[in-house]
Amino acid sequence: MAATRIGIIGSKGRMGQAIAAIIETGEHELAGGADAGEDVAALADRSDVLVDFSTPGALATNLHAAIGAGIPLVIGTTGLTEKHHAAIDDATRAVAVLQTGNTSLGVTLLAHLVRQAASSLGPDWDIEIVEMHHRMKVDAPSGTALLLGEAAAKARGVSLAEHTESGRDGHTGARAEGAIGFAALRGGTVSGDHSVILAGEEERITLSHTAENRRIFARGAVCAAEWLIGKNAGRYTMNDVLAL
Repeated sequence: MAATRIGIIGSKGRMGQAIAAIIETGEHELAGGADAGEDVAALADRSDVLVDFSTPGALATNLHAAIGAGIPLVIGTTGLTEKHHAAIDDATRAVAVLQTGNTSLGVTLLAHLVRQAASSLGPDWDIEIVEMHHRMKVDAPSGTALLLGEAAAKARGVSLAEHTESGRDGHTGARAEGAIGFAALRGGTVSGDHSVILAGEEERITLSHTAENRRIFARGAVCAAEWLIGKNAGRYTMNDVLAL
């Protein structure tokens, strides 16, 4: 059986390099990479699946390349807006797309546990999400924090956008009932720490994940790419990979 040819969009970035290293030491084949100003369509034509860790501004081009080549696409780029998600939805009519704020298998399981906890506990249990990343990260809250927030919000049947509290400073007043709070810390070379705190009357539950090395995200991305091969056109998540 021929090795899966994986193309990396954003191959010169930290994640792109980590994914390439995982591919080159495993059973798959690195089809090559494409970065800003380079021909993504040509990369798609020689790949079985694309993995995108580039920028939100490149998403439309990357989706178009995947559709043109008729191959699936894993999107790990963070900082996406509603407009980007609408474009992904349009693309999933033609190809299989797996979009996630975090490719870690451990984080995927954490989000599952957050959904269970938020569903089981009422709105009188306050939810706070604390994340820390390296000093070079440009978006906040992180894509993973938002993924965890969405998991909590969906479990409670509410809109995350309408229940988010973040950037608290000064005299903010009392915490809104049912709010989902975010705190973003930046410093050093932290790959990613995330904690979801559920605080009730006289008790707290903390669900946490620590990323010790960027390789965990790279391994998850390669796992997702392999899983996506042969899937019908549609939108998928890391939950599908773990059958959660």
